[in-house]
Amino acid sequence: MSIHEIVLPETKPETEWVRGRALQKVSPKFSHGALQGQLYMALWDWADSGGHGRVATEWRFRIAPPGKIVRPLVPDVGYLSYAALAADAPEELVEVPLGAPTVAVEVLSPSDRRADVADKIATYIEAGTAAVIVVDPRQETITVLDGDGVRVVRAGDMLTHPVLPEFALDVAALFARAKR
Repeated sequence: MSIHEIVLPETKPETEWVRGRALQKVSPKFSHGALQGQLYMALWDWADSGGHGRVATEWRFRIAPPGKIVRPLVPDVGYLSYAALAADAPEELVEVPLGAPTVAVEVLSPSDRRADVADKIATYIEAGTAAVIVVDPRQETITVLDGDGVRVVRAGDMLTHPVLPEFALDVAALFARAKR
């Protein structure tokens, strides 16, 4: 920790630094939690079976875009590849990594402000996140943002990304399972 880092207390739900202010995440309702859980399980199974990296929900990262102050962000689901943080890294580096997740997943809530979500996406990308996956439960779409642009997937499509080799998730099945 240094004077160049914003340090926030651990809270339930977590608090992040978004658009220059502390912003406490909202406790999820069923549809949000179900989608978050489904995405976590799919990514966990893929990462674990292939030895790709770590996956967790509500995992606090200390994110530092170049030339900017370090701040906490907490994706709904975070994936951190072993290439970014070795499998045998010390526990203190794993618990709250200094750096961006390889992939950040954000499930939209009705109370999310568009500007807050845009700021988080920009911060992730600036700090080196390879892909940000934004799930919209109302529209039943998934927007994938990365250095190459924006791609929207929906029912009938598979969620894939080059940074997630051999990972494929049926979008229609994801939303259907989350409604049960």
